[in-house]
Amino acid sequence: MTDIIQLLPDAVANQIAAGEVIQRPASAVKELLENAIDAGSTQIEVFVKDSGKTLLQIVDNGCGMSATDARMSFERHATSKIRSAHDLFSIRTMGFRGEALASIAAVAQVELKTRRHDDEVGTLIRIEASEVKDQEPVSTPVGTSFSVKNLFYNIPARRNFLKSNPVETRHIIDEFERVALANCQVAMSLHQNGMEVFRLPVGNLRQRIVNIYGTNYNERLVPVQEDTMMMKVQGFVGKPEFAKKSRGEQFFFVNNRFIKDHYLHHAVANAFDELLPKDSYPSYWIYLEIDPSKIDVNIHPTKTEIKFEDERAVYAIIRAAVKRSLGQYSVSPTLDFDKERAFDVPYSDQFKPVNKPGVTINTSYNPFERERESKPIQTAGWEKLYEGLRNEPPAVTTDLPATELPLEQALNHPTSIVFDGPFQLSNAVIVVQLSGAGMMMIDQQSAHERILFERFLRHSENQVGTQHDMFPVTLQFTAQDALVITELQEELRNFGFDLRDFGRNSFVLHGRPDMIEKGTEKETLEKIIEAYTHFQSVQASDVHKQMATSLARSLSVKRGRKLSTLEMRRLVDDLLKCKEPGIGIDGKSCSWMLTADEILSKLKR
Repeated sequence: MTDIIQLLPDAVANQIAAGEVIQRPASAVKELLENAIDAGSTQIEVFVKDSGKTLLQIVDNGCGMSATDARMSFERHATSKIRSAHDLFSIRTMGFRGEALASIAAVAQVELKTRRHDDEVGTLIRIEASEVKDQEPVSTPVGTSFSVKNLFYNIPARRNFLKSNPVETRHIIDEFERVALANCQVAMSLHQNGMEVFRLPVGNLRQRIVNIYGTNYNERLVPVQEDTMMMKVQGFVGKPEFAKKSRGEQFFFVNNRFIKDHYLHHAVANAFDELLPKDSYPSYWIYLEIDPSKIDVNIHPTKTEIKFEDERAVYAIIRAAVKRSLGQYSVSPTLDFDKERAFDVPYSDQFKPVNKPGVTINTSYNPFERERESKPIQTAGWEKLYEGLRNEPPAVTTDLPATELPLEQALNHPTSIVFDGPFQLSNAVIVVQLSGAGMMMIDQQSAHERILFERFLRHSENQVGTQHDMFPVTLQFTAQDALVITELQEELRNFGFDLRDFGRNSFVLHGRPDMIEKGTEKETLEKIIEAYTHFQSVQASDVHKQMATSLARSLSVKRGRKLSTLEMRRLVDDLLKCKEPGIGIDGKSCSWMLTADEILSKLKR
């Protein structure tokens, strides 16, 4: 029998490696940016065309390469970062595997121009599908220019798996932001289809965050600083009131390398315990400096995961550092143990005479006599309420606290009730009589969401009414949000938004849906964007429903808002006209019945 095990050709091996390292255009951007950082660059420019499918170009002013090094850089496992296995435990550079350039060259048409400071001319290399087509001297600036053209041109199946241009561009921006946030000492810029998306000057971390996300982020940041013998923690966390429904703005960096770690994320979330609403996520930009021998960065092809020698200690330090910062900057209550334990006496009262306290004794008090309750529990109010179900109702007043109570507690609450038409329970539930059958309880927020959702779906094809303003408003967004708006511009127009691109992540708003109050347009759009990015895994055909859902949740009446009788009646009428009046847009019931028998059973106990 013949032998069947053979060595793979280099071209095939490189394509297999590309499947691990280069999954999409953003993967190539990440690898090339990290190489530029390792080259000691102080300025990096990124040019993208057609979301990286046609062209990716990264230009830096780093150390450059000799002609021999330029050619060797495309060989598998050729690297200048490590020399022995021992070096794997002291890695401080971004790249070290030596697979990135070989993988990129296997699935694209690559052009490299590079020159060192001491060389008079540089080197030009052209490679297609791992095959060197040309190598020659060329006049080029100091540094390296790396162009990747027609990515996956020789693997049509992989190219067909790429998403739409806006989605791929968002992934590129994600990678760009991660590298930019880890290297504030490097000036960086990003251009997409000839338009400038980012221009980030050299600065500190706070300035870099503000330059990426907008000036309004300056007031949202809480500094985090902790220095221990094991590691150093620094960075920022966002204030709880600015928490979001998605996990977008959450960054961990270890020795300036971006990582993903759910365990460490839990440490930050735990520090925010009881400070955040349900299903909200804090923003954070946390940087860890730790001895490279205490971590292993060689456990994942894309180097986004690392292993700590003592993960529990890292967890405890991060949690304590974040919690301490939240307390120190008065975001959460804290105890100050360093403060002198003395009474704080106002200056104006320091020289006033002290009045001697006196004691008053009730001589008629008899401990063996028990006072009778002066205000017995009144159940007659509920009898009157039940009678009101059959007759014309009188007015309703209730002294229930302004928190949502379960129905059983509400019925048992000791209060006097005078009945009148539909009324609110705890400013959250609308109670409506049903002739002779009992009462219907309606969750006002969930019901209004259902009403608006169906209304938007029903009218969006003919466009929701647009209220045009005499003076258009310019709205500024982050790069990511601007991309989402561009992607959803047609849908937004159908829902009543007249938005026009103004460049540099800004849009001019000429008109808004007639249901939206003036001045709340940007807040509404940000909620739509947040909901869309949160559910971006759904099919494109469901974008219409996502938009309707986002708008309904944004514009609905919230629990805790007091409604007039007219508003309650209108809401009930609109709900009953819906196709699915009993189900909220979250799939849960938005109304339920309380029969007359159930009410009477409370009186017979």
